[in-house]
Amino acid sequence: MSNATPTDKLITRFAPSPTGLLHLGHAYSALFAGRLATSAGGQFILRIEDIDPGRCRPEFEDAIIEDMTWLGLEWTQPVWRQSERMDVYGSALEKLNAMGLLYPCFCTRKDIAAEISQSGAAPHLTQAGPDGPVYPGICKSLDGSARAARIADGEPHALRLDMDAAIAQAGALTWHDRSRGEQTAAPEIFGDVVLARKDVATSYHLAVTVDDAAQDVTLVTRGSDLFAATHIHRLLQALLDLDVPEWHHTPLLANSDGERLAKRDKAFTLRAMREAGTDPDEIWAMAIRQIARGAASANEL
Repeated sequence: MSNATPTDKLITRFAPSPTGLLHLGHAYSALFAGRLATSAGGQFILRIEDIDPGRCRPEFEDAIIEDMTWLGLEWTQPVWRQSERMDVYGSALEKLNAMGLLYPCFCTRKDIAAEISQSGAAPHLTQAGPDGPVYPGICKSLDGSARAARIADGEPHALRLDMDAAIAQAGALTWHDRSRGEQTAAPEIFGDVVLARKDVATSYHLAVTVDDAAQDVTLVTRGSDLFAATHIHRLLQALLDLDVPEWHHTPLLANSDGERLAKRDKAFTLRAMREAGTDPDEIWAMAIRQIARGAASANEL
């Protein structure tokens, strides 16, 4: 399986979801990736991650383009939208399924919560992972005929990755983060992660991994809140025989209460700043000051 990057040319990307207005933290991420690519004579990609039809809105995608243009960023065309690539993610799922690495999960959140509650005396069944409680494996033991019958009856189900089997097939893996150095992949901390949901035929983990490879991204830059997700992405790269980029996980910006900036922090949205007359050339310096403020608050704890 390939461990080489696909090209020597630096290719970065910014991949927001159109679920709200961009804030100062998004601006920092976009400028960080864009400036790296420009300074190296590389390529900067904008990708719209709109796999969640219940939350994504076209007006927010329009706002992303408006904000990015205001920041003075330029990106390659055309802009990819994940909602238009479901067949590609389906092909990746078919490959993993043919490898015997997927199984259908018919559990609701209520089912999972009840199982975890009932198994409170068994710590290995109540393990917490980066995405929340690790799935306790309710549907993993179903035999093939039971699975087939429930699917034939139209019972809604997700597709989970059999983590033990996947790790056994992929073997030991590493990945490199420019800010933290060489990392040993530990995808087992997630348990049997969902790769296709009941309502959406893919997941963030699968779609972002497939698309980064398809767009020849050589350096994935994103916030440190997604550091743990890289363990899963590195595993999927190995299983799907995809090229492996480098990563650089950047600090998160905090609000005045020391909390991570979110789309609900309307005072920090780029639209609000633009309407208030903020010079776009000042955005980078504002973001750096916000990061320093957050670091200082953390050191005081």
